[in-house]
Amino acid sequence: MADTRVVDNPAAGRFDITVAGEPAGHAAYQRDGDTIEFTHTEIDPKFEGRGLGSRLVREALEAARAGGLAVLPYCPFVRGYIQRHPEYVDLVPVDHRLRFGLPPE
Repeated sequence: MADTRVVDNPAAGRFDITVAGEPAGHAAYQRDGDTIEFTHTEIDPKFEGRGLGSRLVREALEAARAGGLAVLPYCPFVRGYIQRHPEYVDLVPVDHRLRFGLPPE
């Protein structure tokens, strides 16, 4: 989607997604050392059905990977995204995968 941006907003504890400069949603998180816990993802109903939630989560997970962070997907949307995209399972520590319904290996 043209002019769609995802930016980390650490002061607010979330990744924000905008479309043409307009806020479209966010993925809330808490940082604890080298771990990022995703707690909630929300897309404004006005922007639903455009794949923005998936783009938001993908870019947030890529940022976590680039930062060397372990991911704990408490948010059901983030957890479901990882379940559907196994290339991100490695971000979740092995000893936490079963609790999130992810393969242990």
